[in-house]
Amino acid sequence: MPTPPSVRLAATAHEPAIDLPAIGQGTWYLGEGLAPRKDEVHALQHGLALGLTLIDTAEMYGDGGAEEVVGEALKGRRDEAFLVSKVYPWNAGRDSAIAACEASLKRLRTDHLDLYLLHWPGNIPLEETLEAFERLREAGKIRRFGVSNFDVDEMASLQSLPDGDACAVNQVLYHLGSRGIEHSLLPWQRKQGIPTMAYCPLAQAGSLRRDLLTHPEVTDIAAALGITPAQLLLAWAIRPVAANGGDTRRDVIAIPKATGLDHVEQNAAALAVELDEASLARLDATFPAPSRKTALDIV
Repeated sequence: MPTPPSVRLAATAHEPAIDLPAIGQGTWYLGEGLAPRKDEVHALQHGLALGLTLIDTAEMYGDGGAEEVVGEALKGRRDEAFLVSKVYPWNAGRDSAIAACEASLKRLRTDHLDLYLLHWPGNIPLEETLEAFERLREAGKIRRFGVSNFDVDEMASLQSLPDGDACAVNQVLYHLGSRGIEHSLLPWQRKQGIPTMAYCPLAQAGSLRRDLLTHPEVTDIAAALGITPAQLLLAWAIRPVAANGGDTRRDVIAIPKATGLDHVEQNAAALAVELDEASLARLDATFPAPSRKTALDIV
């Protein structure tokens, strides 16, 4: 059986490099009563069993409700998951980030996060946030840190700060109908070796939202390949790119949410989808990448 595609997080001064599945599990809107809680828990557990071991959540999601669902899903199997959560920007101060992280850990029923992200840029100086992240790392409560919803200028500012170059990922909105990051942000991150986590990869939200799952070109290409439109969108988001020396690599992790077991299975099966050049060309023609810098699409 071929090895599922993965994305590598670089080694840090304190952690070895780690390969993560190119598709993980998102949790936005979990814990809000939109689906039975047991279904949400079972979906996450089913994803773990299928190799979707990265689980992304945040204190914002359901006011901590999503973290509680994740904590229930990981009971007795915490070691199977690479666990990511995010802190509100107004909670990202020198001491407030410590308290916020500890509250997340309690809801998640764990003693550590594998990755802790600043959810979006705020008014608290990044130096304070980085100091808090380092204190959390020294205490063993987080292993790596990263950011979310940072554009290229903000990433460059972060990189210039002491320890800012240890940023593991930037999580941003990215899907076939919202390709703005391909102009400036994605090339910059690739040059710096910083992977991207793509939220809403199925175009569920965003100012550039399109009904991609029913778009005629998407459905036609998917049918020709014998896959679902959702699998086509996921395979596109995590497609390999040219690297130095003519090799290819993957540096985008998609984190779709699913509460049905069939959807989880479809997401996991998308890891095995390789899009041919003709299909990629058709998608590029219908949904072209921008030719100029655009505002970062955020929801």
